[in-house]
Amino acid sequence: MAERVEVGAPEPRALAVETNGLNVIDDAERKGRPQQLFWPWFGANVSVLGLSYGAFALGFGISFWQAVIAGLVGIVFSFLLCGLIALAGKRGSAPTLVLSRAAFGVRGNKLPSLVSWLLTVGWETVLTILATLATATVFERLGWGGGSITKVVALVVVGTLIVACGVLGFDLIMRMQTIITIVTGVLTVVYIALVADQVSWSTVSALPGGSGQELIGALVFLMTGFGLGWVNAAADYSRYLPRTASSRGVVGWTTFGSSLAPIVLLIFGLLLAGSSTDLSAAIAADPIGALAEALPTWFLVPFVIVAVLGLVGGAVLDIYSSGLALLSLGVPVPRYVAAFVDGLVMIAGTIYVVFFGDEFLQEFTGFLITLGVPVAAWCGIMLADIATRRRDYADADLFDRRGRYGDVRWLPVVTMLVATGIGWGLVTNGNADWLTWQGYLLEPFGLGGKEGSWAFANLGVLVALVGGFVVQLLAGRRAVQAQESQSSLERVS
Repeated sequence: MAERVEVGAPEPRALAVETNGLNVIDDAERKGRPQQLFWPWFGANVSVLGLSYGAFALGFGISFWQAVIAGLVGIVFSFLLCGLIALAGKRGSAPTLVLSRAAFGVRGNKLPSLVSWLLTVGWETVLTILATLATATVFERLGWGGGSITKVVALVVVGTLIVACGVLGFDLIMRMQTIITIVTGVLTVVYIALVADQVSWSTVSALPGGSGQELIGALVFLMTGFGLGWVNAAADYSRYLPRTASSRGVVGWTTFGSSLAPIVLLIFGLLLAGSSTDLSAAIAADPIGALAEALPTWFLVPFVIVAVLGLVGGAVLDIYSSGLALLSLGVPVPRYVAAFVDGLVMIAGTIYVVFFGDEFLQEFTGFLITLGVPVAAWCGIMLADIATRRRDYADADLFDRRGRYGDVRWLPVVTMLVATGIGWGLVTNGNADWLTWQGYLLEPFGLGGKEGSWAFANLGVLVALVGGFVVQLLAGRRAVQAQESQSSLERVS
């Protein structure tokens, strides 16, 4: 547990190492207003990677307008899930994967903690890979080199920024995200203005429409690429708000801040990718670097800045939350050590992919959908648990397996496992060799098998999300009521 900060103590310094880990934040440290959540969430999602999602979405064989619908629904809905889970942070003032113990039990929660750690470490590694590749591509165009030495230098700079922010913690991250938001926001607008003449509306509007299954596949892919990639960290930043903060404000500012940039970037990315099949193909290999091809030489350096800062903004939130997830697994180290360890894993993964890996998009798609299924199952369970509770969390019992939340709560644990098993049976990742085993339920369920029309609809993510929510809402309600009645009895006594 971190030391308590006395009332009247000086404000935390951005360059001081945050000592809070899994502990409940002390009343004296809770500060701010819900609208301040706009900055970290906008800064984490203003990356120019959002432009590349235009090519990813059109890759499902759908039209521009179908992709716009899939993007609006998928982005806003998935980030609304983040906003709803952020409510738990305000009500419990603890990290997301600690508050999840109320549903899963203190040790039963190790299952979602492991999945969360894999997801956040995976995402921070993906973002570091993209920043490294983008820097090398732009430097090559400038004639400054672009080979292994450039990639090594880029990795060192990007990795140092991410790890430093993750180790120092919350206050530095909040200040960094404000700067990243302003710089990347301005430079992204300039980028759009410079390449707008590359858009051919006649070509874009002529794109043929896809089937309903292809539309659903794109929508679910965008959900997993945006909001579902953040739900397991959604309460990590709202936990510093006072418990009297507006619940509507927490949901609204989290959803708005995280959705705004991706919607704008996706729509413009659709226009760019829909205008050029060559650009769409290039994005599959280097999603950020390919976007620099249409730029004038004088803007290449600013483009590297906007690209790297945007990616760093997302990776910083990921490494902070991955460190908390590692602690929730029971690793007995301080938070800043856990973040540093995750940084080493991130760098090792980046080295492998950048210097020895295959085409990026295939592995990226497989990673998103595969981990998106168990995360969706956990998210459904967590949302139902939050919706059922009428009282704040009992702080001490979140850390005591003999307390009211128990050791292992088998209903949510089994629900998550079963929902994941069913979900993996209803998704396919045929382009990633290590995931060809998925989709084993498509044939038995009469959906045409791995080559049928439903093969790439990614139904497993939706099934896991809805299944987890419904089972927990109906069958877990009594357990929550028992926990809260115990709280009432304690107050009476």
